[in-house]
Amino acid sequence: MASLTAGAAMAMPVPADPRMLEIIGDYTGSRRRILTEHFSAYEVLKGGQGEGTLVRWKIAVGRWRVYDCLMSVTRPDDATVIERDTNSSMMVTWAVPQDGGQAHVAVQIVWDSADGVAGIAERIFAPARIHRIYAQQLQNLEVLLRGSPSGL
Repeated sequence: MASLTAGAAMAMPVPADPRMLEIIGDYTGSRRRILTEHFSAYEVLKGGQGEGTLVRWKIAVGRWRVYDCLMSVTRPDDATVIERDTNSSMMVTWAVPQDGGQAHVAVQIVWDSADGVAGIAERIFAPARIHRIYAQQLQNLEVLLRGSPSGL
């Protein structure tokens, strides 16, 4: 079993603002709107706004690999939202550094691969596929922000 990492980052068309993480952590509203077609069975089980939220989804990473996730959300500081999968080792970290300039959003996904032949294939293909899925979410977030009257 190996630890795998994938991620994406993007500059956004708005100034850095703590409310950016409120959009990312709005699991009942804006978050649904930035998901890609790779996500299914999306359901908010508890909360819905940031810290304390419990949300379920499935994410298809290729034709044969679907991760069934039950994510517990924490917000350890003003620049980070962390989603920990209670079903696996997967952890998704969304970060929006507050440097006063243009907003930059980064997302990093870390998980332990499967063992055996399935793990070999996962180590080869999954990081690039997960990168593309989350890069598309960042593009969807940019579109959402461009359509917002205040930018946020």
